[in-house]
Amino acid sequence: MNKGKRGCDVVIFCGGRGTRLSEWTREMPKPLIELGKAPILWHIMKIYEQAKYRKFILALGYKGEMIEDYFLHRYKLTKDFELDTKNKKITNISEKPRFYNNIDNHRVFANEAWRIAFVETGLGAKTATRLLRCREYIHTSPFMVTYGDGVADIDLGALLARHRQLRKEHGVIGTITITHPYSKYGITSLRSDLVERFQEKPLMNEYINVGFMVLEDGIFDYISEREDVMFEETLQQVAADGLLGYYIHDGFWHAMDTYKDYGDLNRMWKEGPQWKIWSE
Repeated sequence: MNKGKRGCDVVIFCGGRGTRLSEWTREMPKPLIELGKAPILWHIMKIYEQAKYRKFILALGYKGEMIEDYFLHRYKLTKDFELDTKNKKITNISEKPRFYNNIDNHRVFANEAWRIAFVETGLGAKTATRLLRCREYIHTSPFMVTYGDGVADIDLGALLARHRQLRKEHGVIGTITITHPYSKYGITSLRSDLVERFQEKPLMNEYINVGFMVLEDGIFDYISEREDVMFEETLQQVAADGLLGYYIHDGFWHAMDTYKDYGDLNRMWKEGPQWKIWSE
C-alpha cells in the first residue's frame, strides 16, 4: 500500500449525539459503540495507524468525558495489571498486550503508540465549529479529518498523493473522499400495469462524501467562530470557489448510522472485515 511522504495530524469528529442510534447513544457517545471488543473509534484510528499516522485530535462534545475515560482507564487495562486497593494504584505487570479473543477469533489489543489530544468543542456545536476549536492543536498542513462513525479499506497514501497533485495543479485547499453508496431501498422499473424489474438495494450512480478528507490550513479562512454551521456547508463554499478536490474510493466503506448498521458491521467483523487493513 502506498504511504504518504510524512505523517499528518488526524482530526476525528466525536461530538455528535447519534440520534438514529439512540438505543446506544442514550448511554454512550456514538464513537464508543463497539465492533467486536473495541469501539468503532479504535477501528478508525487503526486504519490511520497502518499508514503511519499516529497523532490524533478528537473533537469531543456529547458525553466526551466517556471517550476520555476509555483512553485514560479502560484502554490501559488491556494488559495484565495489579491493583493496590489501599493506595488505589494500578500497575501493569506485563509488557505484553492482553489478548481478547472474540467468538470470531479476532484479536483486539492495546499495543499502539498514539498521541491523542482530547479537545472539548462544545455540547451542541456543529462540525465546522468543532474543527475550528481544534485548530491550535493541529501542527501539520495538510492534515486529515474524518467522522467518528465510518470505516473503510481506504489507501490513505493514495488519498494524500491525489490531494498533493490537485493542490499543485489547481491550488485546492481540500480533498474529500467520495464513493458510490448503495440505495437503502429496492428499485422498481414499471411497464404498463406490471413491474418489469425489481432490483434490491442497487449501487447508486451518485457519489457521496464519506469523510477521510485532506485539508490545508487555508480551510480555516472559510470558518467563522460567529457562525455555527455544519462542515458540509463550509465545503460547499470551498467548492464554489473551485478549491475542493475529490478522491474516488471504489473499495469498502460503511457507516454506523442505525441499529441495522451496528448489526451488519459486527457480523462483518466476525466473518471477515474488509476495513481491517492493519496486521495483528
